[in-house]
Amino acid sequence: MPVLVAIVTPQPGKMDEAADAFSAIIPDVHGEPGCELYALHRNADKLVMIEKWADAETLAAHGRAPALAKLGAKMGALVAEPMQLLILEPVPVGDPTKGAL
Repeated sequence: MPVLVAIVTPQPGKMDEAADAFSAIIPDVHGEPGCELYALHRNADKLVMIEKWADAETLAAHGRAPALAKLGAKMGALVAEPMQLLILEPVPVGDPTKGAL
């Protein structure tokens, strides 16, 4: 079950607009096969999407999905630098409900 972390740095003054672009596609992504978690987080200058997919195939399909194309079209002018993507494999430790996403 891959976990993906996407880190976005919006242009100054574009945080809300970038968050809105993500918010617009979240319902569509939640409906994609294999989506177990697709949750947006933020701090003062970054947006962080934390995702969990059933397997590598559904994550790959998400990368080709219409929702991501729609997001990409909106985000180009809103970001200050390229998005950082981390694809992670869980290392479960301790309580299985708390030791991994």
